[in-house]
Amino acid sequence: MNRRNLGWAAILLILPLLAGCSDDDNTTIMAPEAGVAIARVAHLSPDAPPVDVWVDGEVALSNVAFRGVSPYLELAEGEYRVQVTPTGRSTPVVIDEMLTLAGETAYTVAAQGLLTGISANVLVDDRVPSASSAEVRFVHTSPDAPPVDVTLTDGTVLFGNVAFGGSLSGPVAAGTYDLQVRLAGTETVVLSFGDVTLGAGTNYTIFAIGLAGDGSLAALPVIDTP
Repeated sequence: MNRRNLGWAAILLILPLLAGCSDDDNTTIMAPEAGVAIARVAHLSPDAPPVDVWVDGEVALSNVAFRGVSPYLELAEGEYRVQVTPTGRSTPVVIDEMLTLAGETAYTVAAQGLLTGISANVLVDDRVPSASSAEVRFVHTSPDAPPVDVTLTDGTVLFGNVAFGGSLSGPVAAGTYDLQVRLAGTETVVLSFGDVTLGAGTNYTIFAIGLAGDGSLAALPVIDTP
């Protein structure tokens, strides 16, 4: 297997939730070199079964379940054909896309949406930490939820009017927060999560996952870099 496919074949571990992360869970590769990209894969389609991820015709990830997020792996820059199928099967191909990865860039490739309309959301990740604050990105991947605001409990908006497939990011002062997700522009709370500790010098992504309609809407926080 050549270097182009070697990194994908090595994606075998699933990143735990934020509460269980240690400093070396997802941080082996801090900055990609010239000519090299780093990428991770997230299964965020709430009604999709466990899947296999194919890269250039070879199975690179097997039996990835909903909420699974891989560590970052190195890949030579270039173009890749990425396909997704149910685990153990070559059909149906539910995602079939060509992705171009640039050197010295970090990516998250998120499978999002319901199975009938599943797609790949390719996100460019900020891996540069700030010594004075936490860097937080919110990504909306709940397919039946309308645009939302991420707020403090007093209504202070951290990230406003984020629609499905969209993301917003910015610095947040280090500390412990009780956060809410509200319907955009309203006081209607659709998700609350408390005691969220954000540390200076750490970058986070918080994915809104699941479905609003059946009460499975949840937050999936991931450490991008310490």
